[in-house]
Amino acid sequence: MSEPKPLSANEGIKTRSNYLRGTIAEGLSDLSTGSLSEDDQQLIKFHGSYQQDDRDLRPDRRKHRLEKAYSFMLRIRVPGGVATPGQWLATDAIADTYANGTIKLTTRQAFQLHGIIKSNLKRTMKAINAAAMDTIAACGDVNRNVMCNPNPHLSSVHAAALKTAQDISAHLTPSTRAYHEIWLDGEKVETSEKEEVEPIYGKTYLPRKFKITIAIPPSNDVDVFANCLSFIAIVENDELVGYNVAVGGGMGMTHGNEATFPRLADVIGYCAAGRAVDVAEKVLMVQRDYGDRTDRKHSRLKYTVNDHGPDWFLAQLNKYLGYNLEPAKPYVFTDNGDRFGWVEDEVGNFHYTLFVEGGRVLDSASSPMRTGLREIAKIHDGDFRLTANQNLIIANISAKKRSEVEALLEKHGMALSHERNALRLSSIACVALPTCALALAEAERYLPDVLTELEETIEEAGLRHDSITIRMTGCPNGCGRPFISEIGFVGRGPDRYNLYLGGGHAGQRLSKLYRQDVASSDIRDTLAPVLQHYAKERNDGEHFGDFVIRTGYVAATLQGNDFHHNLKPEAVRDAP
Repeated sequence: MSEPKPLSANEGIKTRSNYLRGTIAEGLSDLSTGSLSEDDQQLIKFHGSYQQDDRDLRPDRRKHRLEKAYSFMLRIRVPGGVATPGQWLATDAIADTYANGTIKLTTRQAFQLHGIIKSNLKRTMKAINAAAMDTIAACGDVNRNVMCNPNPHLSSVHAAALKTAQDISAHLTPSTRAYHEIWLDGEKVETSEKEEVEPIYGKTYLPRKFKITIAIPPSNDVDVFANCLSFIAIVENDELVGYNVAVGGGMGMTHGNEATFPRLADVIGYCAAGRAVDVAEKVLMVQRDYGDRTDRKHSRLKYTVNDHGPDWFLAQLNKYLGYNLEPAKPYVFTDNGDRFGWVEDEVGNFHYTLFVEGGRVLDSASSPMRTGLREIAKIHDGDFRLTANQNLIIANISAKKRSEVEALLEKHGMALSHERNALRLSSIACVALPTCALALAEAERYLPDVLTELEETIEEAGLRHDSITIRMTGCPNGCGRPFISEIGFVGRGPDRYNLYLGGGHAGQRLSKLYRQDVASSDIRDTLAPVLQHYAKERNDGEHFGDFVIRTGYVAATLQGNDFHHNLKPEAVRDAP
């Protein structure tokens, strides 16, 4: 009988942490360094922060024998992606006071702040809390920000789905008082008198991160099949009656390791709307008890489902629930993009979707966007909705306020933000360099240049208004969900990318590797002929991802086990 595998190092860190406290408080007080200890760098993720450094500055600082330019990224949870104007203004002020003066809208509908130095970290946390927001569980081996697609044109149904997202988020937030003790000067728990407990997570929390989304068909902008657990809304007679339940999706992989792969979630059943929180809890608990805690590269829920099978997982889930999920109900997804510009809903409110390239809210010479949004927030009587595509909806604008909002959009160069080609409007990029420690190549800073290089091809081919999802990430962790986009670039090294093609336009199919180690200087020449071929020979209504499979550029990848396989070298074709 083989010896059991040792647990991963992170399991020991969690066990010793006293429910996520570690020595974070002591480390914050040590101003001789801008860094925290290695163990605390892992624990601080559970509090919504990553320690980073500016990699652009590393060579010069090393030359002068200086410590790395350490700073911290903070991720503010926005359950369902809906924030008030007051919360927007607070985030904007915090970005100036403590961060680098910009706001990053993430692909998980969260606010992200960069460049916070250690001595300001606690002050920043307090300012976030004062705005009725928090960062707890925005990172770490716990359930993260619960997503819900915005659907401004379905506001009555969206309200019900948003409440589900917020209820799930609140229910699955860790119970430990460590966050309040460390950051908000809360009263310390005397664990010697009464042992603290985590009723859902237990002392070692989950094997890895856990992601939940809610989508209202026909829009799949939150990419339900790329997440650990998703709820697909079933609407009857304009009422949200329940959800199909999908489990086992995930994007990350490791270059050169075929045991790692992205995976699409399996739809395993249906639950009434009132049972969604219970189902979320029990899915999480199955993963807590059966997920792999020995190998963090194999510890996501997608591998638990893949190893045991969706039928096994459903049987376990039903045991934990004490009742059975019903059979899944019919649904249809048609796209996963945003609806730009103005939309009026059934009660007479207006919604404006603003294109935010790379999700980075800042002031530029052509568009002082951050200033403009600040001015809008001051007079806005509705809310802001962060989309999963890194864009922003100025939502629920009353009829009497629309003209004021329009004037501010015009004044600050945002009125025509969506007057771009559809390829650019369908783009996503992760942060990557210079701050992400995992990045192998550029993404946010480089994808706009790629799109500019392709603009002539797009215009000449008559594809200006054709939506083709294109995503770029600096590493294969897949934060920008490149493995389900129709065109995906994944960093391999400095100025080099793997090019993937063939993802589903509605996020329902994985992509396949088309070219490996493409130099950044060769991206246009590699991709332009394929786009031109698509423009000339596509069928009516045929999406780009479907076309490249039909014409033999890549094979269809319907599940993660096939991601690295079923594509012989001779099957890869060049554009004519």
